[in-house]
Amino acid sequence: MDRLIKVGMADLQASCHPCVITTLGLGSCVGIALYDRYTKIAGLAHIMLPSSLQARNNSNIAKFADTAIVKLVEDMIKLGAHREKITAKIAGGAQMFAFNQSSDVIRIGARNVLATKDVLAELKIPLLSEDTGGNYGRTVELYSDDGRFLIKTIGHGITQI
Repeated sequence: MDRLIKVGMADLQASCHPCVITTLGLGSCVGIALYDRYTKIAGLAHIMLPSSLQARNNSNIAKFADTAIVKLVEDMIKLGAHREKITAKIAGGAQMFAFNQSSDVIRIGARNVLATKDVLAELKIPLLSEDTGGNYGRTVELYSDDGRFLIKTIGHGITQI
């Protein structure tokens, strides 16, 4: 039985194989799964906001796309992951409430997804797949044996990416 590692909101965890890393309740938040298939080292971040630079209280680096991804990569490398072998999958970034779509302040899910993709591109981490957007929450599980990313939703079934 693989160890189950839970990641809270504005939290991140990295671990060696064997493990399953999970986070619950991704609405506008984004779950960022990083994986090195050669060492089977896995990491998962549950980010709430796109940028630490726009926040007054930015002490929790796991809360923001720009700082959480960098920290997660560092943690994985400390465990033995190879920087150039890390790949990414993402889920979440939903628009949970019906608002005027023109307001960027409200469109936090879409902004989280965009910021996540920008940081991954800056770090040259390939984004293999994503399950983002929509108006429903997601629970995700990252499996260290093969890097599969299971996305569970209410009313939209289970997807594997």
